Amino acid sequence: MENKKSISIYNEIGKLRCVLLHRPGKEVENIVPDYLRRLLFDEIVFLKQAEREHDQISDILRSEGVKVLYLTELMAEILQDKDIRHEFIMEFMIEGKVTTKGLQEAILEFLEDFGPKELVEKLIAGIRSEELKDIKPKALGDMVKNPYPFYLDPIPNMYFQRDPFASIGSGISLNVMANETRNRETIFAKYIFNYHPDFKDIPRWYNRDKTHPLEGGDILVLSDKVVAVGLSHRTVPQAVERLAFNLFDSDECFETVLAFDIPKVRAYMHLDTVFTMVDYDQFTIFPGIETPLDVYSIKRGKNKNLEIKYEQGKLSSILSKYLGLPSVNLIRCGGGDYIAANREQWNDGSNTLAISPGKVVCYNRNHVTNELLRKNNIEVLEFDSYELSRGRGGPRCMSMPLIRDRL
Repeated sequence: MENKKSISIYNEIGKLRCVLLHRPGKEVENIVPDYLRRLLFDEIVFLKQAEREHDQISDILRSEGVKVLYLTELMAEILQDKDIRHEFIMEFMIEGKVTTKGLQEAILEFLEDFGPKELVEKLIAGIRSEELKDIKPKALGDMVKNPYPFYLDPIPNMYFQRDPFASIGSGISLNVMANETRNRETIFAKYIFNYHPDFKDIPRWYNRDKTHPLEGGDILVLSDKVVAVGLSHRTVPQAVERLAFNLFDSDECFETVLAFDIPKVRAYMHLDTVFTMVDYDQFTIFPGIETPLDVYSIKRGKNKNLEIKYEQGKLSSILSKYLGLPSVNLIRCGGGDYIAANREQWNDGSNTLAISPGKVVCYNRNHVTNELLRKNNIEVLEFDSYELSRGRGGPRCMSMPLIRDRL
């Protein structure tokens, strides 16, 4: 894969050519009820079933001609280099709050015999305190007893590859996560884009060293001129302004960033949990956000300033205006029925992954919304969702497109 073609995302619906996934592993088995809130998980996942479901979406994508890349495999290629391996482990430990010398040395020794892929899988799965038998105390923190069962926390949200970085045009935003628990997820993307021969030297429109959170589930590339970003539970206005400034200051063709101010609640944690594009002029939307939704347009201003304006009118009119369409069709999750809409939105009924115009991948459990999509001439490819949906994310959340055909 040549550098110039390793990232190319100028829309949400063009034929999907290449995507990044992470197959859930032992990290989801290292969750217990006492630490669900700490690890930002609502329920405990049955791993074997989750793996089967994840393999289903992978198989669907491959059957549609999509090249599927896995995070663990890209990282394993990088970590063949001993210096990069050591740098990565040290940074990972420090961000995981392993800062005492005795514990750091014990973890380094413990990981010494792990192969590159096994190392990545282990760091994602977490390191239990019972696994390190011989820590030579070199600081007070090495000596004090701690009942917490992990020296390094598991990262159960890792199978949601949409959030740590986002492909935009020919570059990426390397994101700052809203919760400290998830920030280690972005280290993997950092190393892929720093060191992997297929991805290094990719432009960055945002970087993880910033102070304001920006997460990938809030970023939708609607066209080669318009990027939509959610002001959400996880993304703040300052980050959206910085992203817009960097896009406009580049050679990219984007002209407008539309900021969607959605309710700041966990149920709607990202824009793509309530709004996704399914065809040239069709979107699926959770009706609960329509009435309180404010939209702001951000454009290039004079002297490298941003021109920001509140957009009057209905969402459908705003989308038509900026996408140059006579009209758009908003397909309401649950058919607009209050009970069905809220039930299916909770299980990501609006979180579709488009693999080409008018063809989307969806959870099979959201039968009301899926049938409505079909009635609007959208081809729906379903897969099982008993376990993956427990993590509060759908097909779009689990995937990071790297290359799509331009429209």
